[in-house]
Amino acid sequence: MKILTEKFRLENGVEIPKIGFGTWQIPNGELSYHSTLFALINGYKHIDTARAYGNEESVGRAVRDSKIDRSEIFVTSKLPAEIKTYEGALKSFEETMSKLKLDYIDLYLIHAPWPWNKMGADYTKENINVWKAMEEIYKSGRCKAIGVSNFNVLNLTSIIENCNIRPMVNQIRFFIGNTQEEITNYCQNNNILVEGYSPLATGAILNNKQVEEIARKYNTTLPQICIRYILQRGVLPLPKSTHEEYILQNADVDFEITKEDMKYLDSLKDTLKLM
Repeated sequence: MKILTEKFRLENGVEIPKIGFGTWQIPNGELSYHSTLFALINGYKHIDTARAYGNEESVGRAVRDSKIDRSEIFVTSKLPAEIKTYEGALKSFEETMSKLKLDYIDLYLIHAPWPWNKMGADYTKENINVWKAMEEIYKSGRCKAIGVSNFNVLNLTSIIENCNIRPMVNQIRFFIGNTQEEITNYCQNNNILVEGYSPLATGAILNNKQVEEIARKYNTTLPQICIRYILQRGVLPLPKSTHEEYILQNADVDFEITKEDMKYLDSLKDTLKLM
């Protein structure tokens, strides 16, 4: 699984493994611990967690118990979407580090531009203040890169126009049929890496006949087509599973989808747009 050794390069020169192991919806405890540890032992070098997931403690323990050199593992966590003050951001980062029990993390993201219960609300001023805290965390050396999640062009522009250090990553929902072209293009044109969570549309895409047909053509699983598609769009996929078989399959994507088939998958927006 050569892809697990390949990396994207962020604007500041930091290298990030091209596939991340997502831990959203895996509860703290033995399940998240064993899933993360299994992924690491089997070649994954990039683990994605968040304060909101509630599993930082188990993820951190798996990273430590893997016995893999810390410098070889890329760990991401996120500032809860509800925290929109400079002081709150600094305090939350300390809580994250206490849970993870790591000397540093590799990437820290603002989880969303608004609290989840106020989706779409304007928190421009608050995000600018939070970003100042993100810059301070970055300058401390306890975080190797900083970025955002679920930000649209307007959200990102307001940060970029008022920052000293630009966001290096934007993690968004991204899958076949839902590629958020406006923000994806903006990020890729401004050297901001796009990470794609929910590469299987939180499972909704698994029975899609068009994607199944492409998977049969390449003699792969449907999830493998979904993950490979994201990679070929220049986006970093974050597949998640607690099943060892699927954890392995999700990284077994060392094949190439043809330009014609990529165009076909791009065209499925109308079919999949409701997912």
